[in-house]
Amino acid sequence: MKNQRKSNNRVVETGNIYIVATFNNTLVTVSDEKGAAIATGSSGMFGFAGTRKSTPYAATVTMESTLKKAINNYGLKRASIYVKGIGPGREAALRAIKASIIEVEGIIDVTPIPHNGVRPPKVRRV
Repeated sequence: MKNQRKSNNRVVETGNIYIVATFNNTLVTVSDEKGAAIATGSSGMFGFAGTRKSTPYAATVTMESTLKKAINNYGLKRASIYVKGIGPGREAALRAIKASIIEVEGIIDVTPIPHNGVRPPKVRRV
């Protein structure tokens, strides 16, 4: 028996888009309302390697391709956006969503912020 993907005729009109923008990469996950991932993408999946993965252009290509997959396969129309990280692909990914046919319900920043941080190093004695 050959391994074949199950055909998905499920329609997900409302979902969530999660963007993780690190200094080295941009990761995109599109999920339904319950949180089950329906499409994923990263800059490395679309042919970018090394320092080119962290560019705004790579984030734009990643977002457009992942959204196209979600729209064509699942009929995504509306989405809430969750952004984490401060990498260079952050704004570019949001601009790519604005240019698409997705209706944005809200943009939420979930970047973790330290409230005291790590313990400072001991005082240096010379």
